[in-house]
Amino acid sequence: MGVKLEEEVLSCVRKNGEEGDHREEEATLIELGFPEPAKPVVVGYALTSKKTRSFLQPKLECLARNKGILFVPIDQNRPLSDQGPFDIVLHKLCGKEWRQILEDYRCAHPEVTVLDPPDAIQHLRNRQSMLQCVADMNFSDSYGKVGVPHQLVIKRDASSIPDAVMKAGLTLPIVAKPLVADGSAKSHELSLAYDQYSLRKLEPPLVLQEFVNHGGVLFKVYIVGETIKVVRRFSLPDVSKWELSKNAGVFRFPRVSCAAASADDADLDPCVAELPPRSLLEKLAKELRRRLGLHLFNLDIIRERGTVGTRDQFYVIDINYFPGK
Repeated sequence: MGVKLEEEVLSCVRKNGEEGDHREEEATLIELGFPEPAKPVVVGYALTSKKTRSFLQPKLECLARNKGILFVPIDQNRPLSDQGPFDIVLHKLCGKEWRQILEDYRCAHPEVTVLDPPDAIQHLRNRQSMLQCVADMNFSDSYGKVGVPHQLVIKRDASSIPDAVMKAGLTLPIVAKPLVADGSAKSHELSLAYDQYSLRKLEPPLVLQEFVNHGGVLFKVYIVGETIKVVRRFSLPDVSKWELSKNAGVFRFPRVSCAAASADDADLDPCVAELPPRSLLEKLAKELRRRLGLHLFNLDIIRERGTVGTRDQFYVIDINYFPGK
């Protein structure tokens, strides 16, 4: 199974989201336009019931059939090797048992493309390791630099957080995120702490990141193989020095930058709304695909406020596999 055919399958899948219920995360990444395969391509899928409902829409199945692509559910109560045969296995399930099943299947069926390798996906389940590859890249080109916010991992003992933050040199305000990114509602929650005392109210294990003023807009960069699509989302507003001096406490946000927070049609300051340079994103996506070993993921990127120009400063603040709403 060639890479181009994999991308056609995934592009077909993404197109359905745009034509169906308009969920941004299921929006198309552009039709790649490859010729239809000579024989049906069988895609076995193993998804949660929620993901199946939001992702595998009737229009998708119809579109896929017209392109010679068949989606077949994988029965988790039967041995995977007894099912199929599949050309591609598309999955988004958690758990050690499932990872082992997939690894055994990959060894037994090297001719089948698994999207994506379970060990590579597992790398994104931890917010400490998820951004390390970006930090290691020290990425820059003529258009700008890409890094990660200064961050700190706290695994236990909330009372130690103020001292740890001071020793690490992090400046307030601080964004706190759960350390585990497993796709649950809790993993999407974040908190913004304005003062040292309030840091004790946070609940480890978590990742602390310096808050970067970014105009209240972030860019979601969806990556499917060699294809990318960028959308704008509203994010947390900027925090001025005056606001920082007048506010205290921890402000909690159940979910930021979801589909309902689309900023694509908003009347924004052009300096805030300007999308990251395409060439920069293409180079970044290519290198991350190589380092992460993934084909289907998205990046949450912000531009530091006041850096618009020939050398913008961008930060990757989250990476999600097979993103959902």
